[in-house]
Amino acid sequence: MQAAARNLAQPEPAPDRDWWRGAVIYQIYPRSFQDSNGDGIGDLKGIMGRLAYIAALGVDAIWISPFFKSPMKDFGYDVSDYCDVDPMFGTLADFDALVEEAHRLGLRVMIDEVISHTSDIHPWFKESRSSRDNPKADWYVWADARPDGTPPSNWLSIFGGSAWQWDTRRQQYYLHNFLAEQPDLNFHNAEVQEALLDVTRFWLDRGVDGFRLDTINFYFHSRGLEDNPALPPDQRNDQTAPAVNPYNYQDHLYDKSRPENLAFLERFRALLDEYPAAAAVGEVGDSQRGLEVVAAYTAGESRIQMCYAFDFLAPEKISAARVRAVLEAFGSVASDGWSCWAFSNHDVMRHASRWAANEPDRLAYLKVVSALLMSLRGSVCLYQGEELGLGEAELSFEDLQDPYGIRFWPEFKGRDGCRTPMVWDDEEPSGGFSTARPWLPVAREHLPLAVNRQQGDPASLLEHYRRFLAFRQGHPALVKGEIEFLAVEGDAVAFARRQGNERIVCAFNLGSAPAALALGDGRSGQALGGHGLQGTMEGNGIALPGYGAWFGRLA
Repeated sequence: MQAAARNLAQPEPAPDRDWWRGAVIYQIYPRSFQDSNGDGIGDLKGIMGRLAYIAALGVDAIWISPFFKSPMKDFGYDVSDYCDVDPMFGTLADFDALVEEAHRLGLRVMIDEVISHTSDIHPWFKESRSSRDNPKADWYVWADARPDGTPPSNWLSIFGGSAWQWDTRRQQYYLHNFLAEQPDLNFHNAEVQEALLDVTRFWLDRGVDGFRLDTINFYFHSRGLEDNPALPPDQRNDQTAPAVNPYNYQDHLYDKSRPENLAFLERFRALLDEYPAAAAVGEVGDSQRGLEVVAAYTAGESRIQMCYAFDFLAPEKISAARVRAVLEAFGSVASDGWSCWAFSNHDVMRHASRWAANEPDRLAYLKVVSALLMSLRGSVCLYQGEELGLGEAELSFEDLQDPYGIRFWPEFKGRDGCRTPMVWDDEEPSGGFSTARPWLPVAREHLPLAVNRQQGDPASLLEHYRRFLAFRQGHPALVKGEIEFLAVEGDAVAFARRQGNERIVCAFNLGSAPAALALGDGRSGQALGGHGLQGTMEGNGIALPGYGAWFGRLA
């Protein structure tokens, strides 16, 4: 009988190596998600306690921003130990338990891998700066001063000032694309690459399903340390850095987005492919060539599965014309590549403030733009709290923690306003985030948007996200299908998504005034329900009220 039972047992299904294509990934900023121990800072046990909420949204994966050991000069993006958890967030055992629970709930786990630079207290850097001939002397980017003592090139830091910092021990400059406390690793050194691949393997062996690769295009610099050319004023934009930052004055040809990176990304992908279904998404910060870099990094099957640029994270408000221009530009340069789209994250002003502040009906606007995001060809990143409609929190200078904002205040207020704590219950202290004073204040205007106020209300934004994610999952064309834009007028955008025999037309009105889309003589359509947005077929066209949308199949 036992043998017969074994013969009847069903084999385990093969892992879905393509799960990332069209996945919806929920970003968690751990300091601000949920505090479990009453110290005012979110932690891994807090995340674990809220995984059921995330799973109920209907997303496919979580991305957890850095929780590694760090002096927290840049709040975890300055790593001092890649293979351990900072005590403020918990322990490795806590992380293992989180992964197990996420997998039980059907969520994949991606973690933030910050390998372009380390903390200046990382043991690697301590050894590297100790002399010019130690075993790790070449693990970071060191260079002699120019004859007049000035830095070796004109490269600038995103956080302001020169990207070069003088070190009195080595009597040389070292490169830092961000804070001076974040020295850049030298990817031209083969030992550095091996060490970072070992770090990647460490987390894969612990069960993570993938990585978000921070500043993926910053890994390599030009060995020649050539000066970057100036950008004419009419070519400057503020996609990568705020407009007040002179970083935008240069064409960053030599300090990032170097061709040598492609070979390393192929090594990284080869490591991922040793595991059943590991995947990565890379962050590309390049205001001049962002889509081209994404295309190069995701081309074919031997590099990174997906990347995102800052096209929809920049201050410029989304519009029908911009959506079409960005998606068609990406399609033309990356026909076999894959992008990951986001409207908000931990580095930019929340889109509920960037775009919706002056809309006559803020809630309706946020519903339609979220539906648009989740209908585009590509994967999707949702940032914690956007499903609640959280806007940018207004903080006083005294409350700021972000060194970026402190440096450029008041014209640029930094990233703290998008990093304030999640609001779970408006009747609990600090919105249910913590029983102690949070590391950043909870915005009063966020409390009426708390989860307990929205949950179960079919008209709420939270329930809209749940409803639309379920609708999306029910139609494979919306997840992995091709995209073809249709001709429309005004602030409306329409496209068809096609997967196999399924072809779904998606139409969105991003404006407050009604819009009509003509489909041509003799066309009729079958509307698809279940998404909760308003739009109707009228004759041979689609009628959309302000902030309306229509989904259907055309005859």
